[in-house]
Amino acid sequence: MRVVLAEDLFLLRQGIIQLLEAYGFEVVAAVDNGTDLAAALAEHRPDVAIVDVRLPPTFTTEGLQAALRARREQPGLPILVLSQHVEQMYARELLADGTGGIGYLLKDSVLDDEQFIDSVRRVAAGGTAMDPAVVAQLMTSHSRDEPLAALSGREREVLGLMAEGCSNTAIAQRLTVTEGAAAKHISNIFTKLLLPPSSDSNRRVLAVLAYLNA
Repeated sequence: MRVVLAEDLFLLRQGIIQLLEAYGFEVVAAVDNGTDLAAALAEHRPDVAIVDVRLPPTFTTEGLQAALRARREQPGLPILVLSQHVEQMYARELLADGTGGIGYLLKDSVLDDEQFIDSVRRVAAGGTAMDPAVVAQLMTSHSRDEPLAALSGREREVLGLMAEGCSNTAIAQRLTVTEGAAAKHISNIFTKLLLPPSSDSNRRVLAVLAYLNA
């Protein structure tokens, strides 16, 4: 699996490269600024891009902006944002095209290599991997007039765990309910969000995107 990495801190960048290579990823480019990131994404068209938000020269949103431009040119390009900051406006724009392959992790919340690698693989496969703190911030401005308003409190909780990338089994464990109960909540979510029958994996991504992009 081919990866483009954008991280301005040398030691962290090298550490991520070594971690990815240890799990069989090929890091085709590792850059430290938004300009080089845009060029690397256009040249290599990777299976997944891992991108910090704030890169030189201004340390504002160069990383996310470069990722957004690349995703417009390469629809569906899987992008995993790895940052210390939640940039709500650009995060919503990243979600706005309605495709999968999106992740947003906070660096301080990545506690072990398997968690991180699982997130990279999930995003590369077209799924989602959202940090709970990011989900919470993106939810703060939801309107009650949207279809999401039809969801119960428990269904919103389940959908939040789906956004984190949890399986039915993991959701059941986190909520201390049976897998059958978790599956029923998920089925109700699909119905209330008017998601037509399709593969469950695709509907999960669509439900999560509707949840985060509302």
